[in-house]
Amino acid sequence: MLSAQPAVRAVRTGSQMERTAVSTMTDPISTTHFAVTDIAGPGQVVGGVDTHLDTHTAACVDHLGRLLAHAQFPATTAGEKRLLAWLGGHGELAAVGVEGTGSYGASLARLLTAEHVQVVEVSRPNRQTRRQRGKSDPIDAEAAARAVLAGTATGAPKTRTGVVESIRVLRATRSGAVKARTAATNTLKHLVVTAPEPLRSQLASLPTDQLLEHAIALRPATDPADPVQATKTALRRLARRCQHLTEEITDADTQLRALTRHTAPALLERCGVGPETAGQLLTTAGDNPHRLHSNAAFAALCGTSPVAVASGRTHRVRLNRGGDRHANSALHTIVLVRMRHHEPTRAYVTRRRAEGKTTKEIMRCLKRALCRELLPLITQALTPNLTPGAL
Repeated sequence: MLSAQPAVRAVRTGSQMERTAVSTMTDPISTTHFAVTDIAGPGQVVGGVDTHLDTHTAACVDHLGRLLAHAQFPATTAGEKRLLAWLGGHGELAAVGVEGTGSYGASLARLLTAEHVQVVEVSRPNRQTRRQRGKSDPIDAEAAARAVLAGTATGAPKTRTGVVESIRVLRATRSGAVKARTAATNTLKHLVVTAPEPLRSQLASLPTDQLLEHAIALRPATDPADPVQATKTALRRLARRCQHLTEEITDADTQLRALTRHTAPALLERCGVGPETAGQLLTTAGDNPHRLHSNAAFAALCGTSPVAVASGRTHRVRLNRGGDRHANSALHTIVLVRMRHHEPTRAYVTRRRAEGKTTKEIMRCLKRALCRELLPLITQALTPNLTPGAL
């Protein structure tokens, strides 16, 4: 019976047991074989780190997968340097698997990269493994090291040292401001619905923009015990909060528009791609897009690659529900624009509907085609010395 995990064949040579991993299945997109010796050889070690806010737990295994030691270090610059020195004290460090390179492990990943240590992004162990072995920081760190050694974890983390990181943090701040403004506006409207008369009748029928203007212009009296005056105070504060957040969002939009246009002008020239969607796709790719070895990898990262659900006489694929859903949403927005205003896309949709395809299936195909179209532009924009013919 075929297995999705590499089969391990043991060969005894004298007193030493050498293990070679042999792949028993092939990837439908690209054929990849992993071997233990591809990662580490005799005398080399592989590290694994389970990262947290206050502490990092590290484990070290040899080239045969035997656990050598594990230890805990503070999640500070000094602690991370001690962690690196501790791993190197067990032998030549071949690679380090780090959980959470985009959150608690971001600082550690930057340090390891600066020290020219190969860093591999590791996902947390699956539920079946956790049920069998339990859950603890040393167990997770050991699992991270073994995932690197076995070749099941191969992803390279984002460097977070270039202009894309600037775009990411500005977009994160803008997103928080948009959510806060929405919450403040909804609260203001709810207070208007329940406001005492005649305040309610004056404000209930106003559009949002005019409602904010009238609320800012309210001049409540100094007596907060009066419900009318207290409601005026609350409405005025909420309206001023919305005004401040709107100014913050406008400033962020101006900065993001300038950054994305300076970073990837060719990307913005494509139909349906605006500063917001371009910023999200650049953020998803990261400052080092060469870590994405193909447009198929980028499609999987964006959750647009087809997922096989074939069994027996059934041969079909379904939508991918994984990946970066924010990137998927950006691609969805671009596809919607093209389906309305891009003639080649409209012709494609008409032809595919005639073939019996549903709208979801057609949009999935369009998103996959977008990944093939946009990844070379993103890679070229973030790699200035790369010529278009080298893509």
